[in-house]
Amino acid sequence: MKRAFNKLRPYFKRGIPSMGIAPFDPHFAPEVKQIRSVGGMGYTLTLRNVYERGWTQSTVTKYKTDWENQRIIYSQYFPEKWLEGDYEFKGDAFGLGVLRMGRWNLTLRDYSQTTRIKRNGDVVDVHVEIDHIGDMDIHIGNLLQGRSIMENVLDRIINVSWKPGFAVIRPLINDLVSTAFTDIWSKSFQHFPVEAFIRD
Repeated sequence: MKRAFNKLRPYFKRGIPSMGIAPFDPHFAPEVKQIRSVGGMGYTLTLRNVYERGWTQSTVTKYKTDWENQRIIYSQYFPEKWLEGDYEFKGDAFGLGVLRMGRWNLTLRDYSQTTRIKRNGDVVDVHVEIDHIGDMDIHIGNLLQGRSIMENVLDRIINVSWKPGFAVIRPLINDLVSTAFTDIWSKSFQHFPVEAFIRD
């Protein structure tokens, strides 16, 4: 199955129309929303017009079929993965409201993830967990409302010190990638006859 998945990589950009599989490199998500609240502080982050690239360069490294639970689990390695789009951040801490909007982009290098896909009737549930990130660049526009010098300084600080703050960023990346995979599998593989291609 690993070999079969990896041989399909050229089709990620063009899809397989005869089987109802749409292209998904790049993958486009009109909106991804994340809402968090901890100890009286909360935020809503809405990402719009999100493009995710790098699928064609990825390699499946592990694969397992769990027939009893109608689930497949596989791990995937990306030399690089790129994401970009628009953001809207609404935060509230100690009664102080914050609103920021702008462009963002994210590059993940030496990146690996594990994907769990479960089919419940016509519903496909996908969950992605980051396994490893070797390096990362993240750029967020308008963080300080157009104060370009300070924004450039803050941008450098964020990119130099991303590892200590990775615990904060990790759930967002998991949500982003899980949303992309759920969309891809729901649109193109929801009714895909897996049993016709995989035998016990």
